[in-house]
Amino acid sequence: MKITRLVTPEDAPALAESLRVNREFLAPWEPLRSEDYFTADGQHAVIEADLQQHEQGSKLPHVILDDSGRVIGRITLSGIVRGPFQSCAMGYWVSASHNGRGFATRAVREIVRVAFDELGLHRVQAETLLHNARSQRVLERNGFVRYGMAPEYLNIAGRWQDHAMYQVVKPCPAPPPA
Repeated sequence: MKITRLVTPEDAPALAESLRVNREFLAPWEPLRSEDYFTADGQHAVIEADLQQHEQGSKLPHVILDDSGRVIGRITLSGIVRGPFQSCAMGYWVSASHNGRGFATRAVREIVRVAFDELGLHRVQAETLLHNARSQRVLERNGFVRYGMAPEYLNIAGRWQDHAMYQVVKPCPAPPPA
């Protein structure tokens, strides 16, 4: 059963509510956000911008669903670059009430398969704060390998913070027997 799907404007109220309820839980891992971000109108604007980038081929914005089909988070492939690079960055979050129950691991597995098999990408990268061991485990369970550390990489929780850099590369098919 698929647990991700393309985000739609109709998801705005559910995402706004989830973000509002999980605001403190997500705050250490997210950029500072305006108050509008936590409203249905704010999420509608985010979704519309994401879907425009999706139409241009530079983003794949999905929601994460629980077993009953309820929206419990987001997972996005962004910065999709074609040509010789064929790569993207991945970000995700899952609500506190669904954290530690395998939803993030399953969503990452599913979206990486989409990246490789449907989008034809070669590489997916993800970054985590150095102390975000739970997210690092999710990535490692899905074959991501840590390849470095980027100092002051992103402004998270109001300050520039170092990030561990992870990637997974699509396995090359075996050469035909000689």
